[in-house]
This record gives sequence, structure tokens and C-alpha cells, in this order.
Amino acid sequence: MRALRFHQTGSLDNLSIEEIPLPVPAPGEVLVQVKAAAINPSDIKNVLGKMRQTTVPRTPGRDYAGIVVEGPEALRGKPVFGSGGLLGFNRDGSHAQFLAVPAVAAIPLPKNLSFEQAAGMGVAYLTAWAAMVNIARIQPGETALILGTTGAVGSAAARIAHNSKARKASEISTHRDLPVADWITLETTDLSSGVRAMTNGRGADVVLDVVGGAMFEKCLASLAPRGRQVAISSNPDPRVSFNLVEFYHNQSQLLGLDSLSITFEESGEILRLLTPGIEAGIYPPPRVETFALDEALRLYHELPRSKPILIP
Repeated sequence: MRALRFHQTGSLDNLSIEEIPLPVPAPGEVLVQVKAAAINPSDIKNVLGKMRQTTVPRTPGRDYAGIVVEGPEALRGKPVFGSGGLLGFNRDGSHAQFLAVPAVAAIPLPKNLSFEQAAGMGVAYLTAWAAMVNIARIQPGETALILGTTGAVGSAAARIAHNSKARKASEISTHRDLPVADWITLETTDLSSGVRAMTNGRGADVVLDVVGGAMFEKCLASLAPRGRQVAISSNPDPRVSFNLVEFYHNQSQLLGLDSLSITFEESGEILRLLTPGIEAGIYPPPRVETFALDEALRLYHELPRSKPILIP
């Protein structure tokens, strides 16, 4: 089969398209004919050697949609989608014609999505759900502050917070099509002051920080008493500082999430929980653009603004 491969990390020039043997599914796994596979920014970081979990040689690619061609009778011939479990990092990923994954990670394709749309859902919605639901445990009536809603994770988190009946999802973005109650324009308003003005001085119960860096301390200052801040990213300088006295007097909680730690079992559970909302239109797919596998080398060097989907 044809697959995108790299044999060492450190440069995107290490990528090439090769002929390699078909993967052999282990017991409890399925063989999927890949119909569509997304390229995520983390796939690029993977090839550049930014991910400590990566082993080589490797086929990258975290998200996929396709048809099960080998595996349990109940799944054989069925359209599926999936992600998670260090796919593309310490086991071969989805930027290939075929893929072997545990059966628990092969989730029935939502009825209203094409293969291409489903392939674009994985990492963003998995990360947002894990952050807002599994880690922050957002509750109905709580206030959520979400940064970076111009990105896939932030916009997914806003929709998840809204669907959880959080009282508000306050943003710093201009994406006005999202289900957000209040918006903060950082060019004219201090983040913490803006949040407190919108919450009668209380602050946000949950903050999702997808930016890091200088925004980290501003997010902490926006927390309500016993509020939870989830950090999922950082600037090139990973070090931050904050007022520890204010932090413990507020009884704040700081939580971290590495999306690569989401196991196949966890990703399967999250995608199953998301599916009713996907089919109801609550969690829409991103705008996708399709490309042949042969274009992968170019796309890794310059990602388009829309979600790029490879068709192996």
C-alpha cells in the first residue's frame, strides 16, 4: 500500500510517499481502508520531532474515516471514524491507504457526515471534550471562558460548553456564529476585568487556555473562587509566572491536558458520546478541503486555512 513515511524527525523534508506492506491487525483490532484522513498541526510537529512519544520509522496521521475490511463480523464492511491512542506517533497513523486500530477506536460513522467531514472531527472535538467534560467537569449553570475560538479546539469547546448548559461561554474571538453569550475584545478590554464585568464580579468557573504565554496569568486572574483552569498549549517559551498568594487564596485549580494521552478506549467513548450531537447538528464538522495523498508533502509545508483532508 502507499503511505506517507518519515524515518527520522527534525525536518519536513524527511517525509516521502512509499510503498509499504499492509498492516496486520492484532487480536482485538480492525483493518480499515482509509477513505479520508485529516492533517492536524500536531502531525507537522510530529515530523519535526516536537513530540517525545514519536518513534521511527512512522506513518503520521491522527484522524481517519473509512471502511472496516477485516475484524469482527459486526464491524466488517461498516463505515467508521476515529482518532486517539498515539496514532501516528508510536504506531502507524492514517496518512496511508490502510490502517490497523483497536476495534474500540472504530466508531460508526455519523449518519449525516461524509468520510471527509468525519475525518475532520477527531482531534479538535476529542481535546475539547476531554478538557471541558472529563477534566474541568463543567456543570449546568457554570460560566466558561474559552480562548482561541478562531481555532478548531476553541470553537468545539464553546459548543460543548453551550450544550452542557453552562450559563455563559465568554470569548476573545470574533467568531459570531458560535453559541456564545458574551465576547471580550482584548484590544480594548482587559481579560479579567471583562469577565468580572459580565459575571457580577464573580469570574469564570472554568477557563480553557489554548494560548498560554502571557495569557496564562490573565486567565488565572479571571477565575471565580474554586474555579478550574485547563491548559492545553504554550508559547515557544514554556515557562509562565503567576501570583501564588492570589492563586491559593482563590482556591483555584490548575489542570493540564495532553491530547496525546487520550487512549483508544477514551477516544472511542468520547466519539460515541459526541455522535448524537453530531447527528443533531449541535457539533458541526469543520469546513474541509480534499487533496490526493500525493499532495501531502506540499500540505505539510503550508497548511491551508480550511481543514485539509487527504484521500489515499
